[in-house]
Amino acid sequence: MKLNKNHLLSLFDQPARANLPQLWVGDTVRIGILLIEGNKERTQYFEGTIIAYKTRGGQPIALVRKMSQGVGVEKTFLLASPKVVSVERKKLSKVRRAKLYFLRGLTGSKPRKLKDQSWKLKDAS
Repeated sequence: MKLNKNHLLSLFDQPARANLPQLWVGDTVRIGILLIEGNKERTQYFEGTIIAYKTRGGQPIALVRKMSQGVGVEKTFLLASPKVVSVERKKLSKVRRAKLYFLRGLTGSKPRKLKDQSWKLKDAS
C-alpha cells in the first residue's frame, strides 16, 4: 500500500468539534479565542458576520467580518482549533450568495441589512 501526503495528513488530523453549532454564511456569530499573555489566560470575543465558510480536510474554516470604529476588520477562524473556546450563533440571516464579499465595499448601515431569520433559532431550541 502506497502512502501519499493526503493519507498521512489525515492520520494526524483531529476530528471536528462535536459541540459546534450549525453555521452558514450570513450568520452573526460570537467566537471566543483563548489568549495567553505572559502567565495569564483570558478569552477574547470577536463578534461579526460570516462572509465565507468552507471545510478543508473536514475542518471548518470561517471568515468573519465586523466593523470596528468605522473600519472593517476580518479574521479567519479555524473552528476546530484548540484556541477557539466557544462559538455562539447570535443571529441567522437569509442570504442568496455563497460568499458575501460584496459587504467589503458597503459602508454605513447597508451591510447590516441582511434579512433576519432569528425566529428560526427560537423554534429550533
